[in-house]
Amino acid sequence: MKYIYLFLAIAAEIVATTFLKKSEGFTLFKPTIICIVGYIIAFYFLSITLKYLPVGVSYAIWSGVGIVAITLIGMFFFKQIPDAAAILGMLFIVVGVIIINLFSKMGAH
Repeated sequence: MKYIYLFLAIAAEIVATTFLKKSEGFTLFKPTIICIVGYIIAFYFLSITLKYLPVGVSYAIWSGVGIVAITLIGMFFFKQIPDAAAILGMLFIVVGVIIINLFSKMGAH
């Protein structure tokens, strides 16, 4: 169940961040409301996740998945294409999250 909470937190954060971009600096009402509600939901489910998983591991997974997902959304919906350095940096982040989860005693086993 702890991973379902984390997945819900990540999904809500991805929606919220997408609508943060669409809100155009909180000048558009509907995207602003979706953004704010999304972040509230994200932090609610992250707070539940932190009852069961270490904060460092939870945040590493949250940020790693979020970075990749938001980059893909940026590519497909906002035409923001990452360069080779950005892709390499994200790859290192993903590899780091995998290493934490597979090999660290702090990992979410």
